[in-house]
Amino acid sequence: MKKLTASVVGCGKGGRLSLQALAESEFYAPLAAADLRPEVGDELRKKFPSLRIFADFREMFATCPTDVVCVSTYPPSHEEIAAEALKGPLEAILVEKPIADTVASGRRILNFVRQSWIPLAVPHGLMVKRCPLEIIERVRSGEIGELKLIEIQSPNFDIMSAGIHWLQFSISLNANHSVGSVLAACDKTTRTFRDGMKVETVAVTSVQMVNGVRIVMHTGDTVRSNGSRQSDVTFRILGTVGQIEFWGWLPDYYLVSPAFPHGKLFEPEEQPVSLHRRHLDNLIPMLRSKEPDYSLPESSLKALEICEAAYFSAKHGVEVRFPFDEFALPEPSDWQPGTPYFGEANVRDGRYL
Repeated sequence: MKKLTASVVGCGKGGRLSLQALAESEFYAPLAAADLRPEVGDELRKKFPSLRIFADFREMFATCPTDVVCVSTYPPSHEEIAAEALKGPLEAILVEKPIADTVASGRRILNFVRQSWIPLAVPHGLMVKRCPLEIIERVRSGEIGELKLIEIQSPNFDIMSAGIHWLQFSISLNANHSVGSVLAACDKTTRTFRDGMKVETVAVTSVQMVNGVRIVMHTGDTVRSNGSRQSDVTFRILGTVGQIEFWGWLPDYYLVSPAFPHGKLFEPEEQPVSLHRRHLDNLIPMLRSKEPDYSLPESSLKALEICEAAYFSAKHGVEVRFPFDEFALPEPSDWQPGTPYFGEANVRDGRYL
């Protein structure tokens, strides 16, 4: 198979990871990159001397079309760039996570790609890393019994930037069952932004899945992880007969189960290539079979829907019932929980529910 030509739009962290992965892979030949910042172009020329550099992605698509495009700009721009890229005869496309800034935009991108019937990569690193994949295998095979609770502690990051990774992993862990509802609270006093998006100072997001599994995620600047590693993130995955403690990007996890009642630490052997390269290389079998697999983009979109619902819930103080796009915001209420009840009309007695 001859090498597929490739270009990258947006050369921040994600775009550079894609460029490096393309250069290292036996399947791709990076030809061009587009970025608005002249200094970025200067840096890229030093590292990739043969790379053509553009300030405008439309000019790049018109004058240097490629087989594959990687969209690595900030989320609100993904739809416009992906739509333009898909006008050409593409073989495959990569769109950074989150796939868009809203579920509606992300759904349009996925629909555009489906219409072209080409593979789509959304590079959630946990989905190509041996450690989390092995955890998914163990949970789905019933090693900790029936899955009940996934607790996530994520210091120094927010619902959208890191949380979408954790939620996408949790959805996969729970066999892609549907979401029932989302309830979230966000503190916003520090006016923090990250990756081009306004984010919370600290938050808690509670997700009820239709099969009864709960996902509870703590995010933000003041969250402290109480895991045994005290790393940047801690997962506690609880089942009816066991549990797993897992530390996100770290290479190992701790399992307590009937087979290992005193607990055992596992460190699966990893591939010696980057996570972005694994995602890009995973496109090749789909290209050969001409059968794109959209299950990962769909789970990414479902995670984005939880993120969007969480911010909506925090803004309006309501539990968001799914499907989110069918949820109707209730009328505003002046009811204040925790204050005395003075016999107001149109209420219900909680003791007789």
